[in-house]
Amino acid sequence: MNTNQVYLIIDIGTGNVRVSSVSASGKILSIKRDNVHYERDNLYPEALYFDPDQLWSQIVELTSEVFEEIGDVSIRAITASSQREGVVLLDREGKSLIGLPNHDHRGREWEKVIPDKHRVYQLTGRYPTSLFSALKILALKARHEDMAGRISSVMSISDWAQYRLTGIAGYEHSQASETILYDVQKGEWSEELCNLFGISPGALPALLVSGTIQGSILPEYERLWGLSPGVPVVVGGADTQLAIKSTCPAVDDIVIVSGTTTPVIKVIRDYQLDKQERTWTNRHVEKDQFILETNCGVTGLNYQRLKELFYPHETYETIETELDQLKQPVCIASLGSLVASEKSAYTTGGFVFNVPVSHELARADFVQAVLWEIACAIKENFDSLIDLGGYDKDYVWACGGGFQSRHLRQFVAGLIDRRVRIRSGYQQASVTGGALLCAQALNDQTGTDEAIETVEPQFQELYQQWYGNWRQVRKGFGKMIS
Repeated sequence: MNTNQVYLIIDIGTGNVRVSSVSASGKILSIKRDNVHYERDNLYPEALYFDPDQLWSQIVELTSEVFEEIGDVSIRAITASSQREGVVLLDREGKSLIGLPNHDHRGREWEKVIPDKHRVYQLTGRYPTSLFSALKILALKARHEDMAGRISSVMSISDWAQYRLTGIAGYEHSQASETILYDVQKGEWSEELCNLFGISPGALPALLVSGTIQGSILPEYERLWGLSPGVPVVVGGADTQLAIKSTCPAVDDIVIVSGTTTPVIKVIRDYQLDKQERTWTNRHVEKDQFILETNCGVTGLNYQRLKELFYPHETYETIETELDQLKQPVCIASLGSLVASEKSAYTTGGFVFNVPVSHELARADFVQAVLWEIACAIKENFDSLIDLGGYDKDYVWACGGGFQSRHLRQFVAGLIDRRVRIRSGYQQASVTGGALLCAQALNDQTGTDEAIETVEPQFQELYQQWYGNWRQVRKGFGKMIS
C-alpha cells in the first residue's frame, strides 16, 4: 500500500462526533471533532433526540477540515463507527425523520408490555430495557402519531452514515444485536421479535457483514472532497466492538473498554447465555465470534464531568501529577456505576469523607475517588464474567480514553490481579479498529504493534482493603434508596 494513502474513519459517539484519517501503519494523522447536539422530547420523562441532518452537516464539515489538514494524500477507504443502541428513522424517500441516541429512554414505561422477558433474553442475549432500539421506536410511535405513519426504515447511526455516503441501505450485525429485533445466535432478524414490538420486518434493511465493501462513495461527495472516483465505503460497526478489535484479542481473552461507559467483555466462539441474565451476548465484528459483556455504566462520563468541575483548564496529566501526591483514599465515591450481580441501578450517589471537613481534602481526592470507583466496578463485572466460564489467563487487554490515566491502569491491575496490556492507538480505539476493518476489506497488509505497555499487578492486599471500604459505602447508598 502506498504511504500517501489513508483511511477515513467517521466515529459517532455519545458525546461527540469525530472524523479521523489513519495511515496504513495505524497512525492517526488528523482528527477533528464536534459535540453531538441533543434536544429533549417533553412527551416523555427521559427522552432525547437529535436532528440527523444537522449531524450529517457536522460530519461533512469535519471531513472537509480533515482533508484540508492532511493535504496531498489519497483516500483508500472510508468506514463508520457509532454508539450502540442509537438509531435513525427514515421515510419512504430515504430522508431522515429523527435520531434516537443510546441514552434516550422514552421507552421506559413500555417495558411492562413485554409478556415474557426471559424469552427475549434467550433470543437477543440481553434483558430487554428502554436502552434498546425497539422500545424507543415503540414509544415514539405511541405519542408521535404523525411521524409513526411515515417511518419506512430503521438504521443504526453508523449504518445511516454509510447510507448517506453510498445510497445503499444496510444494518451491520454487531449493531443489529442492540435492537432486540435480532436473533443473535442465528444472526438474522427475528419475525417473532418484530411482531412483539409492532415493527414491520420490512423496515429493517438487509444485514451486512463488517469489514466488507458496501459500495462506492456517491459522486456528490467525490466532487465536494476532491476524491478519486470509486472510493470504497467499508461496512463498519458498533464502537465497542471496533474498540475491542483494536486490541487484536484471541478467543477467550477479556477486554476492558474505558470510554463513556466501561464494557468488560470476553471474546467467545459460541453463543452463551447467563442463567442469572446478568450479561449481554453480542455479535462481534469478527466473523463467527460473539462477545459476552458486562458493563459498568456511565463511568467515563462521571470522570469527564468531575474533570470539568475541578480541573476545567488543566490537562489530564496535571491530574495525574496531583494524584501522585496522594496516599490512601480519604474520599470514597458511589456514583451509580453498574454491577452485573445487582438487579437494579442506583439513582442516588455521592462522596463520603470524614467530617468536619479537613483542610487537607483536595480536589485530587475527589478525582481519585472517581477513578477508584471505576476500578472497583470493573472488578465486580470482571468477577461476574469469570464466574460464568473461568479465566486462566494472567492478563487482560485495555483500551479507550479512560486508560490514559496511569492510576486507573494500576488500580485495575492490582484489583483483578492480572497484567493489563495496552496496544498502540488505545486512546482512539474505535478509530484504530475502523482502520483495521478497512485494511481487512481491501486485503491491505498492516502490522500489529506489540503491547506498548504492560502494567503489572501491585498492592493487591492494600487494594482489597480499599475495595472493602468502597463496597461498604456503595451498600450505604443502596440502603438510602431502598
